[in-house]
Amino acid sequence: MDRWVGRVALVTGASSGIGHSVAKALVTLGMKVVGCARTVEPIQVLAREMQNQQGSLTAIRCDISKEAEVKNLFQTICKHKKLGTIHVIVNSAGLAHEAPLLSGDTSQWRSMLDVNILGTLTCTREAVNLMEEQGVDDGHIFLLNSMSGHRVLANKNIHFYGSTKYMITALTEGIRNELREKKTQTRVTAISPAVVETNFFGRMYNDTDRAQEFLSSAKVSDCLTNAASGGNKYCLFQMQDNFSLT
Repeated sequence: MDRWVGRVALVTGASSGIGHSVAKALVTLGMKVVGCARTVEPIQVLAREMQNQQGSLTAIRCDISKEAEVKNLFQTICKHKKLGTIHVIVNSAGLAHEAPLLSGDTSQWRSMLDVNILGTLTCTREAVNLMEEQGVDDGHIFLLNSMSGHRVLANKNIHFYGSTKYMITALTEGIRNELREKKTQTRVTAISPAVVETNFFGRMYNDTDRAQEFLSSAKVSDCLTNAASGGNKYCLFQMQDNFSLT
């Protein structure tokens, strides 16, 4: 990770869960991290806690489902005297609703698409544009996928959510192809954990106790920093309970 020291990372969904853990890890490793979320107070608290670390954390409020807010986020980063560009983007923001395919609420489907797909892709597009404008040719794009993006479980409540993650699988390959066309050294990595111990499942099922049974967000963060330190231009980490990497 030495090559990332002093460079800039954007982490979406940094107020909790995987995004929060990743932001903390990247600051510890010496990066200048921008953490964004709809609720910034937890990021601001973490920034104060990390003041004595090698890196830094800047909290910016952004609802990635709103394109205008995403564009404003990147303008803020570009104009910030201590930031100015992006070298790494971690697309960690995501949500799920209990919305079955044959009986779900359309507004909940749309909400998942707006955040999990359109928000992720808008952030990625703007990050790549900023990298190109600032001459960054060795960046790294991370997409937080899921094992639900590679298999369909017999659980109607997560079928639509899983569909958005299948699209992340396709988008990762599409981004890889477009980066290759640009002849850039910027990489794309998709990380696909099984169920992670965050408040994500607690919110979805209103069962916070159940969320304590799963994979820790810190281990997903470890996987991400390992991928950032090297490896192939396209890596698909399928994290299961035994943390096998493929």
